[in-house]
Amino acid sequence: MNYLLAILLPPLSIFLTGRPILGILVFVIWVPALIFSGGLTHPMFILLAWLLIFSSRERAT
Repeated sequence: MNYLLAILLPPLSIFLTGRPILGILVFVIWVPALIFSGGLTHPMFILLAWLLIFSSRERAT
């Protein structure tokens, strides 16, 4: 479920993986990046969220 959320709202997904400060920081960067680039930077944030979700799952096991 968190991977689907990472596609739609990467900052919220990062926040829910247990990294609230990074989630807030990404949100502050993500919103202007979406506005000014027209959505071209969105895949970069999706990849960041997926890597953080994967690393948090690896850390848990």
